[in-house]
Amino acid sequence: MANELQALIFDVDGTLADTERDGHRVAFNAAFVEAELYWEWSEALYGELLSVTGGKERIRFYLEKFNTDFEKPAQFDEFVAGLHAAKTRHFVEMMQRGEIPLRPGVERLIKEARTANMRLAIATTTTPANVEALISNTLGSEAMQWFEVIAAGDVVPAKKPAPDIYTYAMEKMGLQAEQCIAFEDSRNGILSSQGAGLKTIITINGYTKEDDFSGAVVVLDQMGEPNAPCQVLQGDVELTCLDLAAVQRLFLA
Repeated sequence: MANELQALIFDVDGTLADTERDGHRVAFNAAFVEAELYWEWSEALYGELLSVTGGKERIRFYLEKFNTDFEKPAQFDEFVAGLHAAKTRHFVEMMQRGEIPLRPGVERLIKEARTANMRLAIATTTTPANVEALISNTLGSEAMQWFEVIAAGDVVPAKKPAPDIYTYAMEKMGLQAEQCIAFEDSRNGILSSQGAGLKTIITINGYTKEDDFSGAVVVLDQMGEPNAPCQVLQGDVELTCLDLAAVQRLFLA
């Protein structure tokens, strides 16, 4: 049935785990040190850089807006790609050390959905290596197989807030927007998911708590656990824990 929920599509950074401030930012800074660049992305600066999605795009944005005196090397594209590859390596190593856990309620909801034979997918601007590092080191090495489609990185040219990554994931699954629900954490994320026609559940983080989430079916501080309730920040619903039954109710609302 077209109006029956068949799939959950998850963003990664900030949604599954608080990877931005203490993960990606730290990994970028480590890559800069390794390249003997005297750049330091503070927590506040990184919050501004998050207005742009994609790691390579973020480096370019930083040089265009915040470090305009930097003399770009002749092979600038290769320079950016090399920095980003080093950053990804540092991030993966952090994941392997177990430094970034999943957010509250994420593992519970994913496992509940699997038990109910709900289809799962990922739609993210981060690289496939980052997705695998996070999923494998939090849910286990077999967990990558739980997700039918992992739409990540440069698989589509236009990154969020463009809807392309969600459209790509749904096409690969053979589903329509009326059969799926998205999970996001940011303004760029909900613009992407809504642009693809998807109902969207938001869980905010420190960087996105002031974002405009107009049109979200609900905005939560986190997914919550039975013994640690979530808080509804936007939406006319009573909710203590985002379980699969609650997701289905929100989908039908």
